[in-house]
Amino acid sequence: MAEEMRFGIVGCGVIGPHHARAISGLEDARLVAVADVVPERARKLASEHGCDWHESASDLLARADVDAVSVCVPSGEHASLAIAALEAGKHVVVEKPVDVRLGPIDELIEAQRRTRRKVAVISQHRFDPASQVVHDAACSGRFGRLTLGTAEVLWWRSQEYYDSGEWRGTWELDGGGALMNQSIHTIDLLQWMMGPVEEIAAYTGLLAHERIEVEDTAVAALRFANGALGTIVGTTAAYPGLTARLTVHGDRGSAIIDGDRLSYFHAASEEGGGRAYGAAGGGNQAEEVMRSFEEQAAATAGADPSQLSMAHRSQIRDFIEAVREDREPLVDAEEGRKGVEIILAIYESARTGRPVRLGQGQK
Repeated sequence: MAEEMRFGIVGCGVIGPHHARAISGLEDARLVAVADVVPERARKLASEHGCDWHESASDLLARADVDAVSVCVPSGEHASLAIAALEAGKHVVVEKPVDVRLGPIDELIEAQRRTRRKVAVISQHRFDPASQVVHDAACSGRFGRLTLGTAEVLWWRSQEYYDSGEWRGTWELDGGGALMNQSIHTIDLLQWMMGPVEEIAAYTGLLAHERIEVEDTAVAALRFANGALGTIVGTTAAYPGLTARLTVHGDRGSAIIDGDRLSYFHAASEEGGGRAYGAAGGGNQAEEVMRSFEEQAAATAGADPSQLSMAHRSQIRDFIEAVREDREPLVDAEEGRKGVEIILAIYESARTGRPVRLGQGQK
């Protein structure tokens, strides 16, 4: 690989330009080419970033001057294109979700092992400072025994949004609705912090939209492998749209992330935590713990403010470092599989009316 990592992007619609901006902001990365089946989109993005463009993915994958490929096509085509990129000798960044079925994801994992290339799945909010702080606290035991975790994504998408692309709102290419497309980031964070999900019971509905096959509203109750309980609420039918909210609770502390920011944090001291009725939300330590985190991060980030501000860019930086250090990225294909498995279990429970235990062979 050259001193700088040379990227290609396949898919120049909504998310492709975001990848282009993230790549262009890194000193050790360069966007070489983009591709899209709609030539006008590829030409426009290429002109904005001064790179080449192609009408087909195969033409981009054939280039010897592309080290890594960002996969930004419709969700149901993610794994197949990622596998083609691996077999062409490229490392791969896959936009979320890694795919919409477990079978193709497992094929991608096998291809990654066979080709010995790196795969990163976009879950950029794992790189948010608030997420890093809460994950560290949950895993280090600062919250004591974990008892409850909740994920709420109360968003709005208009009918025009779903009508804007033939693939949107379809099982084949979108893989689902409010959960698979919009809520997957928060669901990923929930299981990252609370641990593996063991069993799910759920309901879904299509309540505010037309001409789509998938849900716009879903609720689920979860049991985690560590015994903790949880809930997931996801919708694109909550006008005008609110923030995504994640909570983690234990018998020694709690945290709330609201709109990607740490709005509440409390961890009991060694001698604290003995009040019969708690502190009723008092003692919010969020500002203090974030200040400490940012001071530590600034010591390693140097003069690059993007390390603290743009999560996509931080994740692509981690991917580049993983290639150079021959380690797995923070979110590889196996990590990306976990959120999809949870969502597919929610869909199965809603369809059958029965709880679903994870790892039961959903495809």
